[in-house]
Amino acid sequence: MILFELTGSEQHAVYQELQVSNGNRQYSFLKSAVDASLQIGRPFLSSGIIKALNFQAITCLHTSAGEYRPCPVTVGTHEPPQHYLVDSLMDDFVNSVNWQWEATDAVALAAFVLWRLNYIHPFINGNGRTARAASYFVLCLKARGWLNGTPILPELIRREHDQYIAALRQADRLAMAGDPAFLRDLHQLLARLIQEQLGNHPALPAPAQP
Repeated sequence: MILFELTGSEQHAVYQELQVSNGNRQYSFLKSAVDASLQIGRPFLSSGIIKALNFQAITCLHTSAGEYRPCPVTVGTHEPPQHYLVDSLMDDFVNSVNWQWEATDAVALAAFVLWRLNYIHPFINGNGRTARAASYFVLCLKARGWLNGTPILPELIRREHDQYIAALRQADRLAMAGDPAFLRDLHQLLARLIQEQLGNHPALPAPAQP
C-alpha cells in the first residue's frame, strides 16, 4: 500500500493520519537508536541509521522508503545532485561526519548534518524529516544521552520552517562561495532552539522534608 499513489495528495486525511503515526514511530525508533548506540559504546553516524529513519518516516506513504532515490528531483529553487551521484555523496558525507566527530562541537556537527542531508536530498520523500531526525541523533550522541525537554529539536525546527529554509539556502550560497562560516545562520538557529527545548524541562520536585 502506497497512500500517495492511492490518494494522489499529501493533504488527504488518510495520508495525514498515517504521516502522524509514522512520525511518532520514527521518534520512538530514534530514541531507541540513540540508547543502543550509547550502550554499546559506538557513537557514530551510519548510512544504515539514515535509511532506517527515512523508512520509518515514509513507509506506506511513498515508494522507495529507506532507499536512495532512483531519479532526479527538484525542491523549490534547489536542484539536488543527480541521483546517480547520491551513493558516493552519502558515503563521503557519513565519513566526513565521523571523521569530525571528536573535534567538532555538538551543535556545529548537528548543523552540518542537517544542511548536508537536505542539500543531497537522497530520498524520494521525507528528506526534511530524515535530516532533522539524523541531526538530533548526532546531537544526542554527542551529549551522551537523550536531551531533556519537549518539544524536541526536530519539532521546533519544523515550527520555525521559514527561518530554517532561509538558513539552509544561505548555507548553500555561502558554501558555494567558499565561506568557511557558511553554517553560521543554521548554527545560531539550532543553538536557540536547543536552549528552548532544554528550558522546557520541568524541574524535579524538591525532596520531602523528614
